[in-house]
Amino acid sequence: MFIQTEPTPNPATLKFIPGRSVLDSGTLEFTDASQAARSPLAARLFDIDGVSGVFYGTDFVTVTKDKGEWQHLKPAILGAIMEHYMSGTPILADGKSDGEDGDDDEFYADADAETVEIIKDLIETRVRPAVANDGGDITFRGFKDGIVYLNMRGACAGCPSSTATLQHGIQNLLKHFVPEVVEVRPVT
Repeated sequence: MFIQTEPTPNPATLKFIPGRSVLDSGTLEFTDASQAARSPLAARLFDIDGVSGVFYGTDFVTVTKDKGEWQHLKPAILGAIMEHYMSGTPILADGKSDGEDGDDDEFYADADAETVEIIKDLIETRVRPAVANDGGDITFRGFKDGIVYLNMRGACAGCPSSTATLQHGIQNLLKHFVPEVVEVRPVT
């Protein structure tokens, strides 16, 4: 089994591409070991000293570190991913292979529903594919008073260039297509 690694714009995060499906759909993020109990692979990765986050896309795993050097962490991470796939264990303990996008906590006024649908479509078709290439995900969370609130996950969370991505990339895109948008902010 060959696992590719790619750098991300976030120096604390590396993208691992196992050459096999990770999730059938959606994304999942684990920000601590207690959340990772749901996934044998994530739990194994959190056992590695220095790992502080695990994010699953459809065909990649991003791992975030809080300490240590990649040259020391990378072999252990590659080993954990390889062992997981060689064991045949499902990605999630319940046997499922699809992620949850967590859209149930969205907020916006009913009067803005049409505008929100346009915003969500732009994020889904133009933003998410681009940030998935960098090992992350950005999802819609809300719209109020012309401000779009987005959730940044995986390599996007804590990335030094995320502010530029939000303000110069996503904000400009949304303002161009949706005049009601005045600003884009991350949800904290």
